[in-house]
Amino acid sequence: MRIRPKAILLNLAVAFIALMVLFPLAWMVSVSFMATGEAASFPPPLLPKVWTLQHYRDLFVNQGMGRYLWNSLALATLATMLALGFTVPAGYAFAKLAFKGRDRLFQLMIGALVIPAQIGTLPLFLMLKSVGLVNSYAGALVPWLASIFGLFLVRQYALSIPDEMLEAARIDGASEGQIFRRVVLPTLQPIVVTLGLFVFLGSWNDFLWPLIVLTDQSNYTLPVALAALSREHVQDIEMMMAGAVITVAPVLILFLALQRYYIRGMLAGSVKG
Repeated sequence: MRIRPKAILLNLAVAFIALMVLFPLAWMVSVSFMATGEAASFPPPLLPKVWTLQHYRDLFVNQGMGRYLWNSLALATLATMLALGFTVPAGYAFAKLAFKGRDRLFQLMIGALVIPAQIGTLPLFLMLKSVGLVNSYAGALVPWLASIFGLFLVRQYALSIPDEMLEAARIDGASEGQIFRRVVLPTLQPIVVTLGLFVFLGSWNDFLWPLIVLTDQSNYTLPVALAALSREHVQDIEMMMAGAVITVAPVLILFLALQRYYIRGMLAGSVKG
């Protein structure tokens, strides 16, 4: 085979970019296993002299990291289930069911995408305070019930479903609920997984809203707890890196496990309509 210099340079450039992206993540993991104060030396070491689990034990035994991990896992899972439960049927309805004002309403919602989400933070907080949902998991879940972006993704993908297939199911006597469960949902699997991944990652990494609505420390999620911990242990770089590893590792593993569905969902059907 003839090796082209252009292909070699392109592969080297891709490998260099990948190395630059992965290096901070790898160093974070390495520092989390270092002894206290070792990472503060100059030049910073790449690998620990003696590998230790001291900081992970301290986080879970003394700092209550297990509680914060459970809070994040529960909130992200519930947020994903609720978002899919509301968004997927709505997206299908906007794509395939005819009702008065459908297109106009969809255009208005798409126009609302240009409004920064932070603008609605104060009104939403005041609404939740008036109904007693501040400092509760229910209050933390409200912003994730449905999103315009998720609705747009599902609608655009659902447009690729042939109308003839839906009509054939109706002729066979299937109800709209049966059509949605047995025909539409299997077809929408890639975009459902993609949307679920978006919501889970967004909820897991969210810092601002849990910081505002969850006032009790026992209800903190991992990002909020890690920020609070950094104020008390600002000099303990190794412990902070261990906390960052605990925060990043679950979502990284989840993304790697579902990346083929994510890629299919982003490439197929999402540009139709």
